[in-house]
Amino acid sequence: MAQKSLHEEMIHHNHTDPHKRGSGLSDFILGAQDGLVNVLGVVLGIAAATNDVRVVLVAGLATTFAESISMGAVAFTTTLADADLYQSEREREYRHIVQAPKLETKEIRDIYERKGFSGDLLDRIVETITANNDVWVAVMMAEEHQLSPVDRKTAFKAAWVVGLSAIVGSLVPILPFMFLSVAVSMWMSVLVTALVLFGIGVYKARVTVGRPMRSGLEMMLIGTVSAMAGYLVGVLLKVPPLP
Repeated sequence: MAQKSLHEEMIHHNHTDPHKRGSGLSDFILGAQDGLVNVLGVVLGIAAATNDVRVVLVAGLATTFAESISMGAVAFTTTLADADLYQSEREREYRHIVQAPKLETKEIRDIYERKGFSGDLLDRIVETITANNDVWVAVMMAEEHQLSPVDRKTAFKAAWVVGLSAIVGSLVPILPFMFLSVAVSMWMSVLVTALVLFGIGVYKARVTVGRPMRSGLEMMLIGTVSAMAGYLVGVLLKVPPLP
């Protein structure tokens, strides 16, 4: 096999097979999946209990907007909490390397020893890392605590992505009830939601790692089975028709 030139490798690295950059994928999946599953469960439960399309639509839309606001708020506060946790642990590590430098140095040595380094090379690695407090702390945060920096500014973006994707996802199981009878809408709602969940799973696997078909089937199965709980509650608490 002919060896590639540096230029050819750069083309492959940057264009043919580029690294995936953070794009809010996890936030999108969180919001969309939550909206799809929760609202499907609500509309199926209400439809099974009342057989009244107006009640189904009101309950579904109310859940949609309450869900989106709640999910957006959760994403916002969770991101801030992650940022605060990282900052708190980072400050603690700075205190530790000042107050207990021998112990912290030993921790660095243990980390890289477990990675297979030894002898003079291990000594040089430890000496290089511990020579700079910022590098020392960064290594401890990544290797010991398994924490990555979180920008507090991303909290607003996370809230918007989760909130909007929750709205979009929530509207999917509601749409059939706007045009079809309740009985037909229930089946169509399950079918369309399952297909969308399958698509999200496939997309996730293609953007990250995994088998697209398996990922799609897993997300579809988990989502629809979870939503069936709402249907069962509706059947059990079915409201008798008015005389």
